[in-house]
Amino acid sequence: MFDTLSERLEKVFTGLRGKGRLSEGDIDATAREIRVALLEADVALPVVRQFIASVKERAGTAEVTKALNPAQQVIKIVHDELIEILGGETRRLRFAKTPPTVLMLAGLQGSGKTTLAGKLGQWLREQGHTPLLVAADLQRPNAVQQLQIVGQQAGVDVFAPEPGSGVGDPVDVARRAIAGAGRTLHDIVIVDTAGRLGIDAEMMAQAAAIRDAVHPDEVLFVVDAMIGQDAVTTAEAFRDGVGFSGVALTKLDGDARGGAALSVRHVTGQPILFASTGEKLADFDVFHPERMASRILGMGDVLTLIEQAERSFDVDQAEKMAGKLQQGADFTLEDFLEQMIAIKKMGPIGNLLGMLPGAGQMKEQLAQINDRDLDQVAAVIRSMTPAERHDPKIINGSRRLRIANGSGTSISDVNQLVDRFFEA
Repeated sequence: MFDTLSERLEKVFTGLRGKGRLSEGDIDATAREIRVALLEADVALPVVRQFIASVKERAGTAEVTKALNPAQQVIKIVHDELIEILGGETRRLRFAKTPPTVLMLAGLQGSGKTTLAGKLGQWLREQGHTPLLVAADLQRPNAVQQLQIVGQQAGVDVFAPEPGSGVGDPVDVARRAIAGAGRTLHDIVIVDTAGRLGIDAEMMAQAAAIRDAVHPDEVLFVVDAMIGQDAVTTAEAFRDGVGFSGVALTKLDGDARGGAALSVRHVTGQPILFASTGEKLADFDVFHPERMASRILGMGDVLTLIEQAERSFDVDQAEKMAGKLQQGADFTLEDFLEQMIAIKKMGPIGNLLGMLPGAGQMKEQLAQINDRDLDQVAAVIRSMTPAERHDPKIINGSRRLRIANGSGTSISDVNQLVDRFFEA
């Protein structure tokens, strides 16, 4: 999402690297270029003004102007200020002292609120909680059914007594769900409220009524990161009409300029708690300001990459594989398939490589990476017999034809996989 901003900032820093010292004119010119880059990224003007003022003030100190490498000093300042406008330290979810913890989701229709409810539910379940999703959106056709489907995919229970046909009282639904959560041993209740295509008094009144009835421990404002400057206007309206304690950004994997992520926290004063980065339920995580700032500046996000790997790889399986390799045992196609499945669980390959430092300089190469190639390789291996996976040397011409037919690929694809495996 921040590719354009990252590229513009990289050009600014490249221009500084040849300078031995920074004059006042250099600082002014650099600040102007950064300002243009932020405005083009759709960052709100008040945020840009404060950001530039802070950068200029810090860049004008003797520590920077007399530094042997002023470019690195300016990069550090920009990095620090990005962290600041993104929220500073990571803010974790607040849990009730006595269960259940009540989380209420609010936002416009189309912001990805219902899907985010499922993602949040699955994430909490993986943390050892027993969440309950509550279908309090009784206006939108099929909203209840959509939440039930998402809940089933996430492995999370759904409280949905109404058919979603526009009848029923969402306040009563939310209240009854929370009252019964203790009996059903659910320690967290996630209330999915109704959205609208635009901000209106009825939507705000209903959300406020649910808030007053259930007394949520957290109210999360769900905002589509692709709507740009409108995100700020919408956030301000929800802050004033309903109030919220945190923000959940959706569609951070989109092609928009990303200004919403850099503006919402600063304008509303409320922290960004979560970020959704893809269509899969697993494409969801805690929002870390420092890591996001590093990614914007092309420094990578290795910590998030490591955490995703830890969640995706089975510890026993990894230890078994390490021991096998240490003993000099053969690495089979079965082993390769297991490793590839684990990597696929971490998310799109392009996104994973994009977390590595310097990935911004390989934008075109990353864009050419197609996850369907991995699916094709998996299909070929799954079409092999256990004996063929263990010892590919027995795969002769007739076997290769059978494998190609079984996997829906060509003999050339099978040959390519087997040949590359032997070369590795």
